[in-house]
Amino acid sequence: MAKAIQHTELGGPEVLTLADVPDPVPGPGEVAIRVEAAGVNPVEWKLRTGLRPTPPITEPRRVGSDGAGHITAVGADVDGFRVGDPVAFTGAQGAYATDVVAPADHVFARPAGVTAAQGAALGIPIGTAYQALRSLGVRADDTLLVHGGSGAVGQAVIQFAVLAGARVIATTSDARADRVRGLGAKPVAYGPGLVDRVRALAPHGPTVILDAVGTDEALHASLELLDDRTRIATLVQGAKADALGIRAFSGGSPRPLTPQQEAWRLEAVPVALALLAAGRFSVEIGEALPLAEAPQAHRLVEEGANGKVLLIP
Repeated sequence: MAKAIQHTELGGPEVLTLADVPDPVPGPGEVAIRVEAAGVNPVEWKLRTGLRPTPPITEPRRVGSDGAGHITAVGADVDGFRVGDPVAFTGAQGAYATDVVAPADHVFARPAGVTAAQGAALGIPIGTAYQALRSLGVRADDTLLVHGGSGAVGQAVIQFAVLAGARVIATTSDARADRVRGLGAKPVAYGPGLVDRVRALAPHGPTVILDAVGTDEALHASLELLDDRTRIATLVQGAKADALGIRAFSGGSPRPLTPQQEAWRLEAVPVALALLAAGRFSVEIGEALPLAEAPQAHRLVEEGANGKVLLIP
């Protein structure tokens, strides 16, 4: 029997329980994976609490979508994978587990030198960052302001934008400024006077802004700093985007992502894996907890822990 984290009701972290589940068997177009590390994402605690709307729970609900491990079985109509291959994956149903089945087109070869922890830290945050920058058309002549530069999404945004040749300014706390600076961005502190501090760094203003924190301060500052609202986007306050005239990518947006945007999110994982293998990309790893401690992992993420929190089966 495999083991997996699941819950039968919405609520606090305590609703997450470790259960025995049948060993997964891949169907056509799928592979089975022995999970070595699973990434814990903020959206997962939001779904657990009901903060992010979900259908009614009618059977035990598995948790998690991102992880890394090695292939244990290959389904029909799947090419390019063999048992034993090290992989990273995203978009699985129930990645907080010892074993999981995932669509083969959401599974990617993990290059030598890329650890399971690094592979599990990709998925949602990397895909979100990559897609947002592609949607906004960020390029070398841009000055990008990213709100929340020290989070997992913010760090990926900085790195992808720098690789594209853009100049990047990132809001952050003083305690996290060195991390942001080390990734290639100019750190700027949150709080009163934010607009003036950004203008001091970019007298002509940013040409594109991405909000990864969703605070009123971030939204108000964005509107004051940039007139072209088609180049302002939020990843958190999607419900407010239409009223503000800005763009939104998930994060509560009533509009689903387009097929192209979904494709970019998936494309981001092999791109990041290749960059990691080449030493040109970095992911910050935080606490790694045993699978049974999923409730504590959710508490850490909800409290804003630094670095990617992982579950290790």
